[in-house]
Formats: sequence, structure tokens, C-alpha cells
Amino acid sequence: MKAKVDCFPCFFRQAIEAGRLSGLTDLQILEVIKKLSKEIQNTNLNILPPEMGKIIHSIVNGYTGNHDPYREIREKSIKFALKHYDQLKEIVEEADDKLLKAVELAIYGNVIDYGAKTEDEIERELDTLLNGKELPLKKCKTKFDYEIFKQRVMKSERLLYIGDNAGETVFDRILIEEIKNENKRVKIFYAVKEKPIVNDAVDEDAVKSGIDNVANIVSSGSDIQGTILSQCKRDFVEIVKSSDLVIAKGQGNFESLNEEPYPIFFMLMAKCKVIANHLGCEVGDIILCKSKKFGFKN
Repeated sequence: MKAKVDCFPCFFRQAIEAGRLSGLTDLQILEVIKKLSKEIQNTNLNILPPEMGKIIHSIVNGYTGNHDPYREIREKSIKFALKHYDQLKEIVEEADDKLLKAVELAIYGNVIDYGAKTEDEIERELDTLLNGKELPLKKCKTKFDYEIFKQRVMKSERLLYIGDNAGETVFDRILIEEIKNENKRVKIFYAVKEKPIVNDAVDEDAVKSGIDNVANIVSSGSDIQGTILSQCKRDFVEIVKSSDLVIAKGQGNFESLNEEPYPIFFMLMAKCKVIANHLGCEVGDIILCKSKKFGFKN
């Protein structure tokens, strides 16, 4: 999905937030904005939002010299989610449709993002879930294709699960565990970033979350938000091509993979009007949908 004009204010917002999180002064952040403005002068609407995201964080990192400013956030997110693992598993076990509940939890994990919310906000949201055992989420009426998703899960022998932010890896683990409960023969690969980019999961994050106990962890070879296959390792692209089903988490993966001709299902929340308008839903809706050029191996 290529950038829209409405994406550009968000690019500047990302630059300001990344600068503040990295400890830059207001004067330094102003310099970041000036450099970003020059980059934007040389770009067009063919750029993907994740590509611009990489440019933004490269500019910020040039001022800090810290190529992993989100490390503490990733560690805190995982620790927080693991603390509630048993309660989250209980919610799945008590559900009439365990796979559906695990899917909903996995998408809910996309909301628990220390890069976008305070710890108090996240605590309150998770308390709402754990105390009421109901997810405070609204499904997109036209883009929540659970029955088709379940059919694909049950048919699959090779499944690739592309993660997103570090904190939700614990929620991903719960979904993977339930997928393996329902489909005993499936082999699952879990993809992470090659190098740190914002709070996206890297190998050590997936291991801390226990993903290595339920799936084969692989690196995409990329250090960009989302998954742009032309910038990924060849062996990772082969896993994509050979998988019966690809599950891709988060908005960045939707933006970068929706045009790819593979059997991809996206799990995300519509966090901006651009995505919501593109999908025909409302901001805040949770989405489970097929890629534009969805294909499936028989």
C-alpha cells in the first residue's frame, strides 16, 4: 500500500516522537524535521509508509548514535505481557471457540504498545480484559473473515507467522499454541526483524516470550517496519513462497504485503484514517482479512 498525502503529517509526528523517546533536545528534533523535509522533497506517492519510517529513524539515530533506542521499551513490554500469560491462557481455555478467542487476543496484543501508550493506559486496558474477560474491541463488519481463516489454518502444513511489536509476541505465542492444538501436523515459522527498528520484535525478544518452544524463529533479514520482500533474505522469501498460510501482524505488514501474491491473512487494528478508509472500516476496528492477491496451495 503506497503512501497517501494524509500519511505525511504522521511522518512528522513519528519523527518528533522518536526524537523525544531518544532523548533529543527540541533544537535537535527541529534539525530532524528539517532533514526529513528535505527527504520528502525528493520523494513521491510511490513510497511505502514503512520505507519512510526507516528514513525517519535513520535520521534520528544519526543524532543519538543509539541504534536501538527502543530496547528498554521492548523488554518492558515483554515482561509486562508475560506477567499476565496464565490469565490470558485461561481466557482462551474458557472460550467456546478457543481459536477465535486466541485470534482476538493476538490482535489485542497489537494495541498494547509502549511506543504509543503509557504504562498506566496499558495496565487499565489489560485490567478491563482480565477482570471482565471480554475484549474491549470492535470488529470490522466487512473485514473479519474468521471462518475462512480457520479453514486455512486447518488445511495448512507449513505456516509462517510474521510478528510485529515485541510486547505482542506473548499474545502471538498463545495463538500459535492454539493453532497447534487444533492442527497437530502444522509446522510453524515465526519471523522477526534482523536488526532493531522501533519496538518491533527481534530474535531475542521472541525467545524471551517463549516463541522458540512453539515455533521455529527465523529472521526476515530486514530492519524496516513491515515486510518488504525485495529487502528480505532469500531464504526468508522462500519460506513465504512455500507456506500454505502466512499470518502477518500489524499495520506495517499490511502496508507492505497486501499486494503480494501469497496466501496472507492480516491481523491488525485500524489505527489511522488512511488504513480505515482503505479497508472500509472505522478507526479502532480490529481486522482479520485476506491479502488483495490471496492465493492458497492445494
